[in-house]
Amino acid sequence: MELVIFAGALFAAIIVGMPIAFALIMTGMALMFYMGIFNSQLIAENLVSGSNNFSLMAIPFFILAGELMNAGGITRRIIDLGMSMLGHKKGGMGYVTIVAAILFASLSGSAVADTVALGAILIPLMTKAGYDHNRSCGLIASSGIIAPILPPSIPLILFGVTSGVSISQLFIAGLAPGLMMGVLLIFVWWYVTRKEDIKLLEKASLSERLTALKNALWALILPVIIVVGLRFGIFTPTEAGAVAAFYALFIGTFVYRELTPKRLFGVLVNCATLTSIIMFLVAASSIAAWMITMADIPGAVSELLQQWKDDPTTLMIIINVLVLIIGMTMDLAPVILILTPVLMPVVTAAGIDPVYFGIVFVLNLSIGLLTPPVGTVLAAISSVGNTSMGAVTKGIAPFLLAQLALLIALILFPSLVMVPFNALYH
Repeated sequence: MELVIFAGALFAAIIVGMPIAFALIMTGMALMFYMGIFNSQLIAENLVSGSNNFSLMAIPFFILAGELMNAGGITRRIIDLGMSMLGHKKGGMGYVTIVAAILFASLSGSAVADTVALGAILIPLMTKAGYDHNRSCGLIASSGIIAPILPPSIPLILFGVTSGVSISQLFIAGLAPGLMMGVLLIFVWWYVTRKEDIKLLEKASLSERLTALKNALWALILPVIIVVGLRFGIFTPTEAGAVAAFYALFIGTFVYRELTPKRLFGVLVNCATLTSIIMFLVAASSIAAWMITMADIPGAVSELLQQWKDDPTTLMIIINVLVLIIGMTMDLAPVILILTPVLMPVVTAAGIDPVYFGIVFVLNLSIGLLTPPVGTVLAAISSVGNTSMGAVTKGIAPFLLAQLALLIALILFPSLVMVPFNALYH
């Protein structure tokens, strides 16, 4: 009955339009009333303790790093480098989009930030060159969801904090699936544009390419610093975020000299706004998570899935179908915070590696960012591209199918995640 109360209260709050953080608090309170243990002091204590986690400090640092990179001209220089290398080829701007998305994902950790930053620069260029507008928007959006998979992914940080899984291990495990997604998008883009009449850019000279490489070199070094630092234990994910933010501040101010005091103030305001939203959401989810444990909802879910306990593949298929449906109706971060404490005991009991599950879980929810009615990346690219969500959805379709194929492959073949992870981490 507790499971019914929890699910009913949560979806009722969402349906009436209550902000998700307040919906989580109300859900926790509903369970408290039902179980006869309502205590306002416990609510306050959980709100404070829920956000009092050192690992969460990585989130504002990486948000700040991404904002500084945009304001400091780092994003533009990455795109300029890609244009000089690939812009003259058939479909070249699409390849630039995917490569730039991978590079920017390894700097920002946010799908929406990645999509907006790339879309603002690339959509006008691709439209001018004769690319289909909605397909271009679809590619940029689909490339944007690489960010939640690659380090320093904010969703992976949230999953790690909520589940107790090592964030460093999650970051390393996300490298191979993130790159696989990039390769799949390149293949699909080649296929859908192979017969289009597209205006090609003039081939850049060697000196122009070297100049673009020189200008972007500072930006290219940062992902290497983060991955190497995490791999060899030089710093924690939180310290990696601080390093990334300081590096971006230094480059934008003293090397590229585009980060003026006025721009810096805007960056800090945006960072504070986004951080406060995420941290309040985390704090609110801690109340729901505590009550989920008190009501033994994981035990109830485990009983429902008991018959598949000895068949991890079937269990993963069932869980991921449910997660995919939920991910289409709710944003990524709340689903991570709500479902992780419910699913982790079930996953652990079935012998599924928690690092592997975390990667598949986050990738699955990332796909939901592209689907109506709630897809935040879909909404972001529609706004930046000045087009309707329905039109962009058609442009996203071929790339979305490829990403679903990748999800299915990872579910059926866990070694696609674990073999590269074991090779890199151990």
